[in-house]
Amino acid sequence: MQNWFHAHPILTYIIILCLTIYIFNAVFRVQRLPILKEILVHLVMALGSFILFVLQFDKLPIIQCMSVAVAMMLMLRGRQLYDRIKGRNVNAAEVDADSGKKA
Repeated sequence: MQNWFHAHPILTYIIILCLTIYIFNAVFRVQRLPILKEILVHLVMALGSFILFVLQFDKLPIIQCMSVAVAMMLMLRGRQLYDRIKGRNVNAAEVDADSGKKA
């Protein structure tokens, strides 16, 4: 896999940049920034992604590590969604039980 990333440097950089932007948006973003600050943040992320690209090009598993981080975040999102759906079902059952008792 490292050889493929080494053979396709443009795609490697784009993958690193996309993973970096996703991680930033999922973990650190609280609210929308003004447009100039947003542009500045993305330019800094592009520069940081270039540094990560250099490390990836030097045969370090940057993409693999970032992929594991994204997979863990997606599992957390899935668990939160499951808990939210399960919570609605429990609340609906409690309302049905309460209305059954009152009737």
